[in-house]
Amino acid sequence: MVEAPTAGIFRSIAGKQVAFSALTLNADQWQWDFGDGNNSQEKNPVHIYDQGGIYTITLTATNSVGTAQATTQVSLDLTPYEMLTGGPNDPDGKTWRISAAHSDKDAIALANADMTVIQEVPQGALGLFLGLGEEYEDEFTFKADGSYIHDNKNGGSFGGLVFALVTQTPIVNITDESQGFGFASLAFTPESGATFTYTAEKDLTITAVDQNNDSNTYEVTYPGVSTLSFSGNEFIGFMGFHRECIIQEITPEKMRLAMFMSATQGANFNKPSLVVIFTFEAVN
Repeated sequence: MVEAPTAGIFRSIAGKQVAFSALTLNADQWQWDFGDGNNSQEKNPVHIYDQGGIYTITLTATNSVGTAQATTQVSLDLTPYEMLTGGPNDPDGKTWRISAAHSDKDAIALANADMTVIQEVPQGALGLFLGLGEEYEDEFTFKADGSYIHDNKNGGSFGGLVFALVTQTPIVNITDESQGFGFASLAFTPESGATFTYTAEKDLTITAVDQNNDSNTYEVTYPGVSTLSFSGNEFIGFMGFHRECIIQEITPEKMRLAMFMSATQGANFNKPSLVVIFTFEAVN
């Protein structure tokens, strides 16, 4: 008796060349769709992609009694913009959220040239230490055409307490612990038709205020950084007066952002004194 086939995919990547192996049982025909308009009927094909990008590969294995299908995805020679958005082959864009795992580089830092760390951010900090765990659920989607979708799942967004008090933005959630750090969950309605701008390299200059002396301001320049900025009042990760943020590192799975925070209430209330450095993870 002939049994229905099963299907799985193994792949090995070298540059833009990918060697595929069909991990199948009971199959006698194999149909590969490489996600770039090319296909093969070999069991274990090798395919060279013309361009870098993110591709979804489908294997269909068949025999006389049935069909089985498997899919996998490869990321090849990606630019930072393709890592951020998923590239032109992904019309739905790439979705990110704050990583509850954080990283050993996540921190609250001074808004100086060195971003001097004053408080490390451990795993699960928003929930375990600040009582704002719902902010790990918010999602931020970037599309290759420049459009941006902000989905704050609970109607609130992670933000600064000084910003809330000055702008009279309603506070959705605050705890004694989060208040001690100057954080809160703030009411925010995402902008319809929002856009973002990715800048690969620029010298970003901000006017910052001394965290310990709010009458003392200074200019600081971060040379040659990659940044994200947004239309209207949009932002990613942290709501405050300064919405442009720095991409410190990005891979297809993770990115680490430096987001500026105003934490003084004097005449320079709207100038950043701190930097919130958080890791974001890609949402599958």
